[in-house]
Amino acid sequence: MTASPFGARGGWAWRVLAGWAAGPQRVVAAALVLLGVLYGGAVAWRPGWFPPSGFVLLMLVGAFVLRWRALLALVGVVLALTVVLVLAAVPGIEPGPVVVVLLACGAVVTFGYEREQLGLQGAPSALMLVDLRDRLAAGGRLPALPPRWQVGADVRSAHGAAFSGDFVVARRRDDRPAGDPPPGDAPDRGSAGAAPGDGALEVVLVDVSGKGQAAGVRALQLQGAFGGLLGALPPERFLPAANAYLLAQAWDEGFATAVHVWVDLATGRYRVASAGHPPPARLHAGSGRIDVLDLPPGVALGVLADAEPGVSTGVLAAGDALVLYTDGIVEAPGRDIDQGVDRLLGVVEAAVAARPGSAQEVLAGVRAADDDDRAVVVLRRR
Repeated sequence: MTASPFGARGGWAWRVLAGWAAGPQRVVAAALVLLGVLYGGAVAWRPGWFPPSGFVLLMLVGAFVLRWRALLALVGVVLALTVVLVLAAVPGIEPGPVVVVLLACGAVVTFGYEREQLGLQGAPSALMLVDLRDRLAAGGRLPALPPRWQVGADVRSAHGAAFSGDFVVARRRDDRPAGDPPPGDAPDRGSAGAAPGDGALEVVLVDVSGKGQAAGVRALQLQGAFGGLLGALPPERFLPAANAYLLAQAWDEGFATAVHVWVDLATGRYRVASAGHPPPARLHAGSGRIDVLDLPPGVALGVLADAEPGVSTGVLAAGDALVLYTDGIVEAPGRDIDQGVDRLLGVVEAAVAARPGSAQEVLAGVRAADDDDRAVVVLRRR
């Protein structure tokens, strides 16, 4: 298969554009303006061969290689040339191509403004976005677990975009922090043959406010920070530390919901903490019952200082499972959230209880609309 010039990690075509754009912006902008003036002369000379809509291609190149002010200058030159050609009543120029040029000017300015707001400038930013996507994917890799355990995740972005505000971070740790989970849980009766050296697994599923590139940039920053906190702190301190970090960023749209799971891989004991996140679904293999954890929702991260998460503890016996998900799985316009939860529980029964279904099967089964980011994590003790 031939690799795309715009494929993984930018491709050679993106790198050529990036190398060109890395030069002095005045030189690049001047070259494009000169091409625009020459093309305007060609339109006046032979409008049948050089239609005004050709200006659109010039602006598309400018949108990828020019920074905001240089792009505005190029669009201004194209507008001026178009107006001059119309006022000069050049024979053969039809209203249709002129309207296309005017609409393209508005679209290019909107595109450039959005990139400027995100701090993305020129073609090099395209490579940065590719790297951002790759880093988000790499950060969501799940650790290898003992044979008695199975974990899987599936994250999909709204409208199939490259970036998602939902992300997963997981760590396997060898130590079991003292005092966690809290004493008083029932003894694990399904831990025969448990290996003391299995340690613990920590998984956090996060839903960052917003969608698209803006949410993706925030998700990358949070994923890196949360990845550093995960495993370095006792489980009960993770969400408070994550909340403090998010508050310190002072983002305008800076909140996120999160659910944090700590599981002792030898005994099956678990601790689930929620910060404004939907409660996980729990499969009880012994009885076949599937329900949602009785878990206080807590307050979303980045809203209040010293907010306490909601906490639930228990034990996963052989065959039991926890299913974590984001609100895009159960929420839909015109549908009560309880209906979405009921649908999810039905899918868990069919895909996880009846057989060792994957997170991909659960996400496909709920048939959630693609107008929001969606994520599912399935953790099962075999």
